Amino acid sequence: MDRFSFDAEYVARLRDGDAATQRHFTSYFGDLLRIKLAARVRSAALVDDARQETFLRVLVALGQGKLHQPERLGAFVNAVCNNVILEMFRAEGRHPPLDNDTPEPLEHRDDPEQHFVTKENKEQVERVLAMLPEKDRDLLKQVFWQERGRDEICRDFGVDRNYLRVLVHRAKTRVREILVARAATVHRAGA
Repeated sequence: MDRFSFDAEYVARLRDGDAATQRHFTSYFGDLLRIKLAARVRSAALVDDARQETFLRVLVALGQGKLHQPERLGAFVNAVCNNVILEMFRAEGRHPPLDNDTPEPLEHRDDPEQHFVTKENKEQVERVLAMLPEKDRDLLKQVFWQERGRDEICRDFGVDRNYLRVLVHRAKTRVREILVARAATVHRAGA
C-alpha cells in the first residue's frame, strides 16, 4: 500500500462528508486497522466492530475539530484504535464470555418453602415497620420500597441530603434495635 500524505484540505473534505474522501479514508485505513486488530482481538466480528467504532470516533472527533495537526491523521486514527481496543478489553474483563460447556441456569420453579419464608419475612418487616414512629416508617418506605429520588424525599421532609442520611441512619438503627429486642424475647421464651 502506498503511503499517503494528509493535509488540512483532505481533513476538511473528510469532515464535511465528501463521499470520495470518505471512501479513500475507509479504504486506506480499513486494511491497516484490520491487520492491527486481528493481531489483538480474538474474533472477526470483534475486529469489524472495533474497526467501525474507530472510524466513527475519528469522524466525530474531526467534526468537533479535535485534530490540530492534519498531517498526523494516521497517528490520530492509530491512537483512537488503541483506545477502542483498551475499552473492549476492559468490557470483556467485566463481562467475561461464558464457556461453551457452561451449564444452563436451572429453571426456576415455585418452591413452597421459599414462598412461605418470603411471606413470613414480609410479615415480619411489616410488623417492625408498624412499631416505628410514623416519620421513620414513611422515610424508610420512600427510600427503600418506593425508590424515590433523594432530592424529592429531601423536599418532602424539608431537609438537605446530609441530614437525610442522618435520618435514614437513625431509622435503620431503630429497626435494628427492634429486631434485636424481638430476637432476645424469642430466645428467652425458648430457653
